[in-house]
Amino acid sequence: MPTASNGSVSLYYEVDGEGETVVFLGDVGYGAWQWGWQHGGLSGPFETLVTDLRGAGRSDAPSGPYAVDDLAADVQAVLDDHGERRVHVVGAGLGGMVALELARLSTRPRSLALLGTAAAGAGLSLDPLFGAPDDPDALESSLAAALSRDFIDSRPADVEQMVEWRAAEDATRAAWEAQAAAVEAFDISDRLYEIDCPALVVHGSDDAVWPVERGRRLAENLPRGEFVELDAGHLVGIERAREVNDRLFGHIESA
Repeated sequence: MPTASNGSVSLYYEVDGEGETVVFLGDVGYGAWQWGWQHGGLSGPFETLVTDLRGAGRSDAPSGPYAVDDLAADVQAVLDDHGERRVHVVGAGLGGMVALELARLSTRPRSLALLGTAAAGAGLSLDPLFGAPDDPDALESSLAAALSRDFIDSRPADVEQMVEWRAAEDATRAAWEAQAAAVEAFDISDRLYEIDCPALVVHGSDDAVWPVERGRRLAENLPRGEFVELDAGHLVGIERAREVNDRLFGHIESA
């Protein structure tokens, strides 16, 4: 699979399907596994590009802290390497912040879809989401902060599979903290008016880490924002994959 470079940082990405390009940007510490529920639904009608943010997966993990500006520049490098100028961008948590910054600083995004994210990161307690990749028990228990109890109780095979993926792809503690620092320092609450592309904001009503009210405010303050609340925890794209994929498809098609 291809890699791009932003200075000395090597960035891994995968591409599948044909059509307009949809870029997926992940949440704090998570590898590309988190997009498995969207990849199959959108590859085919669209070209999907999944990249590991610096610090996670198969991308480099330079010493931190990181800033959202760094991560947006990484995405620009990936798109340059792939040869795509205009894309649709789907971001979760930290990836949503990167998507917002990319749209604020460039004309590359045709549309944004923002899952469980916010315009500012101060005051969030992200630590419950972390699980050390070499500790299966911690990986499993930390999913309780990311998923609803109903999902965990009813889908044990999916939880077991996520633990395996996380062990292979998720960030170490140092890299996780470097990414979390980017969330903490990010705040474009007073600059959302600069983002004029269509923006779908999807949030789980039971999100225990990124409060749903932050998603609602984000949509209200984006010039072309639309808010959708679904009965789910933080990883709404996993818990409510069918509904989220339907929303993504319609949003991208109409952009």
